[in-house]
Amino acid sequence: MHNHAHSASSRIGWAFFLNVSFTVIEFIGGLLTNSTAIMADAVHDLGDSLSIGLAWLLSKLSSKGADGVFTYGYHRFSLFGALTNGFVLIAGSLWVLSEAIPRLLEPQRPDAAGMFWLAILGVAVNGYAAYKLSHGNTLNERVLNLHLLEDVLGWVAVLVVSVTLMFFDWPILDPLLSIAFTLFILVNVVRNIVAAGALLMQATPDRALHQRVVDEFLALEHVDEAHHVHIWSLDGEHHVLTAHLRLTDCLDTAQQIAVKDAIGERLDELDFVHTTIEFEFPEEACRDSRLKTPGAQ
Repeated sequence: MHNHAHSASSRIGWAFFLNVSFTVIEFIGGLLTNSTAIMADAVHDLGDSLSIGLAWLLSKLSSKGADGVFTYGYHRFSLFGALTNGFVLIAGSLWVLSEAIPRLLEPQRPDAAGMFWLAILGVAVNGYAAYKLSHGNTLNERVLNLHLLEDVLGWVAVLVVSVTLMFFDWPILDPLLSIAFTLFILVNVVRNIVAAGALLMQATPDRALHQRVVDEFLALEHVDEAHHVHIWSLDGEHHVLTAHLRLTDCLDTAQQIAVKDAIGERLDELDFVHTTIEFEFPEEACRDSRLKTPGAQ
């Protein structure tokens, strides 16, 4: 397990250094070629670099178990990272739009040859990084691999535009491509910020999952009611469940163990990282209700 985690961390580390190095080259190349499309993709790659760096850090932090300070472990740090990345990308995207939109009215011809060679390098670097991560099986690696494959397609688009500009005097293609890239980034960033914000506010990650859990509880023998059923997520992938179950009878120890085993069987496939179930007997008042704490049904 340790070797597997080390291999995953090593692959993500390789992808991070490749991506961040090429992002610097992109910003310089965008300025030298006068291409807003390349600058827009540089902002995109900056976001990917931040995401990959965060994933690399978290892959190392995840080897640390829960402690007295972070009793659920360190997974939740990724939500703060997602918000930080999102706001950095929004700032960068707004800057690119401020540069690209005026060029729609007064197009400036970029250096098509420079764009061409940067695009070739972009396809090669991002393609190699995606190839490295394609050997991994962790969720982090699979998600990051999709980001890198998306970058490859973006550079293919830059390559097509640069070749077109070599034969046709259509400089407006450059700002159009940069605006398309930037709007795509903004849509995804806003969606991710909303999702991360909801998880930080401890929203249920999936309403259908919440209802399924309640239905599974009510289908159990000896369970009369399920309340204070709370589901929240540490980072969007690792979920936590707590619930109160009112029993139909005052069960003896063996019967309670049987109910717990049945609960375990039903919840196993839902893959919660932490579950806490409290039994309440008939006529027993709910402790949380006595304390007047709010709770979802």
